Amino acid sequence: MKRIESAQNAYVKHWKKLVTNRKEREKTGEFIVEGFHLVEEALKNKEQVIQIIVREGVEIPREWSLNDVKIVEVTNSIAKDIAETETSQGIFAHCKQAMISETEQASWKKLLLIDAVQDPGNIGTMIRTADAAGIDAVVLGKGCADIYNSKTLRSAQGSHFHIPVIRGNLMDWVEKLKERNIPLYGTALENAVDYRELHKSGSFALIVGNEGSGVQKELLEQTTQNVMIPILGQAESLNVAVATGILLYHFID
Repeated sequence: MKRIESAQNAYVKHWKKLVTNRKEREKTGEFIVEGFHLVEEALKNKEQVIQIIVREGVEIPREWSLNDVKIVEVTNSIAKDIAETETSQGIFAHCKQAMISETEQASWKKLLLIDAVQDPGNIGTMIRTADAAGIDAVVLGKGCADIYNSKTLRSAQGSHFHIPVIRGNLMDWVEKLKERNIPLYGTALENAVDYRELHKSGSFALIVGNEGSGVQKELLEQTTQNVMIPILGQAESLNVAVATGILLYHFID
């Protein structure tokens, strides 16, 4: 096991940038997850794990399969520098972002498209919900919070390692889905039907939008049908992640 004690070490500087800087994550295609649960989920896809970082005095669970996994021990001060949580468990995984081929993308039949949702907690919850609902992939359009933001990662609870999550031009995706005859449903308040009126199908794509302004008009004009969830009480609206969960589970066969 390698041990790092200096905050000036190149790895430590790199880890700090990955935690705090979106551009660094996008440039390198790498990210950091923190905590026993997320590290354990990462280890289920070992090809994504570059190394495990563990604070001195922290024991790695014996049941974890660590064959061929590089482990680095760091001091308390270094662990504190790269931690994002107030009561850090002192264990991290330095990971590669998953590479998704165009062939794999062409096989997706059940998709969640997210348009300009800015809250990383909502993004993470929607990724987790899509994973739980058996969706093939999640596509984040322009204006969305970062896929690998630490709050997004915590909210998703490891689903980044279970389901493909990519960035993309949503209008381009709409065209691709039309070519493949995959029904496309947008969420809207006007010119929309109660989601319960629609029949389930073997394949579909759902577009959900920004917390304040919803899905872009240009996208809504291209959908098969726009749907709404009726508000039965006095609340002004539903949280976008909650609405996404209701709709995904409705459309799943």
